[in-house]
Amino acid sequence: MSADEVVLGFDFGTTNSLASVVVGGELITFLDNEQPIPSVVSFEGGKVEVGRKAHDKLTSAGLGVQGSTVRSPKSLLGKDELIIDGVRRDPVQMVEHVLHHVREFVLQTKTGRGLKMERVVATIPVNMEGRRRGLLRQAFRQAGMSVVQFVHEPLAALYGYLRSSENTEDLIKRYNGKLLLVFDWGGGTLDLTLCRVLDGLLVQVANDGTDEVGGDVFDDELRNEVERRSRAEQRVGAEVDPMPDARKRLLHECERAKIRLSDRNTWNVYVDPYYQSDDQADLQVNLSREDLQSIVGHLVRKGVARIERLLEREGYSTASVELCLATGGMVNMPLVKNRLDELFGPGRVHVSRRSASAIAEGAAWVAHDKARLHLAKNVELALARNSYMPLLTAGLEMPLEREHRRERFSLYCVDPSDGFGKFSLVSPHRPGPRVLPDDKRRPLQNIVVKVDAKAQPFRERLELEVVVNEDLILKAEAWSLNQKGRAEAEIHDLEFALATPVRGVGGFARD
Repeated sequence: MSADEVVLGFDFGTTNSLASVVVGGELITFLDNEQPIPSVVSFEGGKVEVGRKAHDKLTSAGLGVQGSTVRSPKSLLGKDELIIDGVRRDPVQMVEHVLHHVREFVLQTKTGRGLKMERVVATIPVNMEGRRRGLLRQAFRQAGMSVVQFVHEPLAALYGYLRSSENTEDLIKRYNGKLLLVFDWGGGTLDLTLCRVLDGLLVQVANDGTDEVGGDVFDDELRNEVERRSRAEQRVGAEVDPMPDARKRLLHECERAKIRLSDRNTWNVYVDPYYQSDDQADLQVNLSREDLQSIVGHLVRKGVARIERLLEREGYSTASVELCLATGGMVNMPLVKNRLDELFGPGRVHVSRRSASAIAEGAAWVAHDKARLHLAKNVELALARNSYMPLLTAGLEMPLEREHRRERFSLYCVDPSDGFGKFSLVSPHRPGPRVLPDDKRRPLQNIVVKVDAKAQPFRERLELEVVVNEDLILKAEAWSLNQKGRAEAEIHDLEFALATPVRGVGGFARD
């Protein structure tokens, strides 16, 4: 395959975005002055600006619309049109602006000039629901790129970590059967993926995700506390307003302080002028690492606590985790790293040295290796007396772009007396096809259709169709032939397995 035909890895992040590619066995990441590209769009005065220029117009760290500027249009996908700067704007088009900007940036670099950048492996958060995935795919297409395959962000990061090691096969053998945790904490979301290496597959055991404790929430709290301390120390009353754009400059200084306090004990936050006052115009607050921890410590505890809840939910202890791979900008905070060390021990925690680009680079390796996603766990229909009928079997290869996987089943209504036929879709906690009736199951969705209440048992036929589409969404539809009842459900929180580049291994063992 020539360089211009390669598939790139694309990390469209809540806060930042970037692309990576593997050409001739060499991993290349396209950074803007050693930094990812901000996922920000500005429509000020009818002029569209994207990335760093748009980011400089922000006055707040929060996500969403701020005046004529949008920070992370990704968070707006699935919402109605918004009025921005007097014009109706479609969130899909906002996303398209960011994707197109990243694409143009790549194509203008020395390495990128030889690439078409028409096909990508795109990463998504673990909790991104189906409609938003479809809209994201649409935005990619409008930006001139097709999504060959979606991959969960933490799963891509783990694949990249294993693939980029000096001896990938030895590392995969070392972790075979072991429990691995990816702790991906970025500016917008915290994603967790609990995995095992089984039969040459990197298998998701469980996922969890939230947007309640992203790094932007930290920046907002830090900025507000710094201003409060400044007013108290310098005796500036609440009636004195900041200068225009002063809170934006303070936000940047707080972001800088958060970074600097990762490797030093104190940092002076200084903005001059800040206040609209002749007596006291500047803002100056000296922050220590302890101050930072006291201001945002509750957010760190809230985020890390999700690890403990995830492990408890799945029946594991922290001692069961062989590796905790920490990625994302927030893991560089000493408070976060120290808390992970307390949970797992320093020897089992690996903080990615390239945390900002780990996800895009993992996606690039997935694209280079043509690694296919497989279903990690059976999707089953719960029957009577603790029995289950497999609908989709673990190991099933997931569809790529413009593909789907479809299965149809015919059943009979056992007890129609209440006028309803009930379908309960479940998934075992145990990955792989080899599960037992007594294994714990997780409910996925319930589907209820109208049936003929006067019919005899086993008389009315019921049909059930399950489809997994290119966006990795399972859609189930059921209907009754006599009563013509019909209902459907959608499941987006499936777990997947990613084929690893280990010679001689073809997937889940079946015996």
